[in-house]
Amino acid sequence: MSDILLHVCCAPCAAGCVGRLIEAGRRPVLFYSNSNIATAAEFERRLESVRRLSAIYGLVLEVDPYNHAAWLAAVAAGLEHEPERGLRCHGCFAWSLGRAAGFAERRGLNFTTTLTVSPHKCSATLFEVGGRYTNFEEWDFKKKDGFRQGRELAKQYGFYLQNFCGCEFSMRV
Repeated sequence: MSDILLHVCCAPCAAGCVGRLIEAGRRPVLFYSNSNIATAAEFERRLESVRRLSAIYGLVLEVDPYNHAAWLAAVAAGLEHEPERGLRCHGCFAWSLGRAAGFAERRGLNFTTTLTVSPHKCSATLFEVGGRYTNFEEWDFKKKDGFRQGRELAKQYGFYLQNFCGCEFSMRV
């Protein structure tokens, strides 16, 4: 079984991805990188469920340090009024996947992201951003009912089910 770094946005989304990777003979190393999340309390609340997911599957969990101020400066400055799925989101994907790519490269791993499981995220956009990195693997976790499976597992395990992407801008919609 070969390792792959899995950028994790939250436990409900990751739950629908981890099983698919394992079935394909891959061992996910979870990489929780979410400086886009508007508050440290929300970041920690989501992380607690990711820790539980990691323990359930016996997977390694790596946590990228939380730095929302740096994320705001790099991604949101000047794009505060962009609509959801607009340029700010594209920049957010670039931020997160760039961090995952660097972490994976330092460990000699390929990587992918749970973001493709969400019906609210465009997999083609994520593949375009991820394709900037030679160690990115395209996994469209929406396929094979990944989102529904993740939600069912989240309910089964009592994972926190948030109702917004994470940034303060997604709370407006």
